[in-house]
Parts: sequence; C-alpha cells; structure tokens
Amino acid sequence: MQFPENLKYTKEHEWIRVEDNSIGVVGITEYAQSELGDIVYVELPQIGKVVKQLESFGTIEAVKTVADLFAPVSGEIIEVNEKLKSSPELINKDPYGEGWIIKIKIKDLNELNNLLSAEDYRKLIGK
Repeated sequence: MQFPENLKYTKEHEWIRVEDNSIGVVGITEYAQSELGDIVYVELPQIGKVVKQLESFGTIEAVKTVADLFAPVSGEIIEVNEKLKSSPELINKDPYGEGWIIKIKIKDLNELNNLLSAEDYRKLIGK
C-alpha cells in the first residue's frame, strides 16, 4: 500500500497535494478505497462552493456503503474530476493520480499544519 510522502492526509482518509502554492488537489487514500471496495458513484460538489477545513463536500458510494468526503483545508472548489461521473472506478485504480476528486483554492496554507504526514497517517491506520 502506498502513502506518498509529498501528500498531507486527514484522519478521515483524504489526501491533498499542493500545486502552484495555493491549489490543493484532493482525493481519498489507497487505504480508504480498499476499505470501501468497488466505488460506484461520487457526488461531486459545485464549482465555486466554499468549504471549511474538515467540512463535508460530497459523498462517495461503494457497493458496501456510502461515506462522506471531507475537505482537508478551507477554500473554494475550483475544479472537479469530471471523469468520475462516468468512471468512478478510477479512484480504485489510481487513487493518487487519475482518481483525484476536487481541486481547491486554499484559503490559508497554515491549515496544512493540522494535517498528517505520510508517516503519521501510516501509524493512524496501523500500516
């Protein structure tokens, strides 16, 4: 199981990768997708929606269950992964790549300090 070092993680199993100093690419971890099983639907938020850190921005539905998706940081959603509408299984196949869910314009970069490192996340899930 992979836990890329260049990402920050939430206790709720989302990851964020910062690009261009203020844009966060967000998805769920490999661990989370493996626990959910086959993902069949992702409820994506509206572009322009403003979210607060650890606020729900949508849901992810698997064969077994439905789970909330939580924003790792506060900011404005500027892009959603349209491919997930027709191919939600991309999250199972490539959770850190093509399976990203949203891009968010980060309001306060200091909020990243509230998130977990790869090592801390591994400890959290016992890997």
